[in-house]
Amino acid sequence: MKLWERVVEARLRKVVEICEQQYGFMPRKSTTDAIFALRILMEKYRDGQRELHCVFVDLEKAYDRVPREELWYCMRKSGVAGKYVRVVQDMYERSRTVVRCAVGQTEEFNVEVGLHQGSALSPFLFAIVMDQLSEEVRQESPWTMMFADDIVICSESREQVEENLERWRFALERRGMKSRVMESVGKR
Repeated sequence: MKLWERVVEARLRKVVEICEQQYGFMPRKSTTDAIFALRILMEKYRDGQRELHCVFVDLEKAYDRVPREELWYCMRKSGVAGKYVRVVQDMYERSRTVVRCAVGQTEEFNVEVGLHQGSALSPFLFAIVMDQLSEEVRQESPWTMMFADDIVICSESREQVEENLERWRFALERRGMKSRVMESVGKR
C-alpha cells in the first residue's frame, strides 16, 4: 500500500500547488528553514526597536480530526481531478481498526473521520486541507507560517495577532479541528 500511496502522492503534487507559507512535508523546504526565517524576522524587529508579536498554535490531534468530506472538498478545490479524488476515497472507504489495551483488544469498528496514521500519503493530504483552510485567513509571508500541524502568526500589533488568531480558530473549528495556543511572544 505504501508504494501505491507514493505514486498517488507524486501525481497529486504535480497538480496541487501548496502555498509558500507551508514548510512541513514540502520538497526543498524544511521546518528549519521556517525557524531560521522567523528568527531573522525577530532579530530585524529587535534591531530596529520595533514591536513584533508572535503566537504559536498547535492543532490538537490534527490528522485524527480532518473530516473526510472536507478532504474531498479541498482536493477538488485544489484542482485534483475527480478520478484521483475517487482513488483516495477508495483508500478510505470501509476503514476499520481495533484498539489494543492491557486487557485485550476491542472488536473492529469503522473509522469515519481523520487521515490514516502511518500513511505515506497523509502528510500531503493534510497539507492540501491546511492550504485551502488557510487561504481565507493567512497573511502574506512571513506573517503566517505553517509547519504541518503547527502555525505561527506574527504581526506588529498585539491586536492584529489576536484578530488573526481568532480568524484561524474560527476557520479550524468550522471544520471540526481544534487548536491551542502554545506560546505568545511579544518583543520590543
